[in-house]
Amino acid sequence: MTRYTDVAQDDRQFLALTGYTLPEFQALLPYFILRFTAHVTKYTLEGKLRQNRRYTAYKQSPLPTMEDKLVFILVYLKTYPLQAVQGQLFGMHQPEANQWIQLLLPLVNHALADCGELPARHMADLVCADESAPVYFHDGTERAIQRPKDPETQPTYYSGKKKGHTVKNDVIGNEAAKVIFLTATVAGKKHDKKLADEAGYTLPQGSILYQDTGFQGFRLEGVTILQPKKKPRGGLLSPDEKALNRWISAIRIRIEHIINGVKRYRIVKDRFRNWKAGLRDLVMETCCGLHNFRLRFRPWHYDSVPPLQFMLKSL
Repeated sequence: MTRYTDVAQDDRQFLALTGYTLPEFQALLPYFILRFTAHVTKYTLEGKLRQNRRYTAYKQSPLPTMEDKLVFILVYLKTYPLQAVQGQLFGMHQPEANQWIQLLLPLVNHALADCGELPARHMADLVCADESAPVYFHDGTERAIQRPKDPETQPTYYSGKKKGHTVKNDVIGNEAAKVIFLTATVAGKKHDKKLADEAGYTLPQGSILYQDTGFQGFRLEGVTILQPKKKPRGGLLSPDEKALNRWISAIRIRIEHIINGVKRYRIVKDRFRNWKAGLRDLVMETCCGLHNFRLRFRPWHYDSVPPLQFMLKSL
């Protein structure tokens, strides 16, 4: 049976199972405790309104401590086993494992919201740093899902790019490699640019946005858009254009690193198996928040982005 006191003895094993180091885990724990305590004060574990009896962990509880509860849900997000396997790891049957997952996942999400690490979901909620020329990156990311049972729905979720059924989000990251905005989760057939248009991006005037050629034609008023130039049909790019493309791609790769950081959690990397409404969106938002929180302790160090004018002069 998996217990926090056991897995915490080995730093490498703890990181592999939860995605967090022990100091990171201990920093998130107080936010999680507050959310869990507030929830069980009002509701039972089954989600019913609590009457007179207050919550206490019963003697044979498979998750007796708050540390055990947080380890349970982080292990599920990081490794994404079958719920039967998750239950076996923590000494419970699959229905009980499912009940704990449905209870704890929203609480982790709320805890990350309390510490300000969840990405904005509406542009009106996006707060950008007050900088002279802030730099942003955006890209689309797809996640495999099980084929929908409804034959009429299947074509909507079929992605020709991935050759399978997927859901999609657009992600905006900042220069510190944090996810600052996450669009709604939509069917995988929708194009990256169309999803960005529907999201109604509003970035600070004078900022720079790096994108790939999948956003061809995407523009924002007062924002400099930088993307590699496509080779003209039947023509060739000049050496200067190739050099500029390499420079843009070398900087734009940061958004790929951001998405890969989020997808350390296999629940948003492997084929998603849960059919509960809203859960596809919830897990993506939560994993973005876990990625952002981790960067508080392990920031990624990049060279500062040189101004475009400097690059053009050097060609």
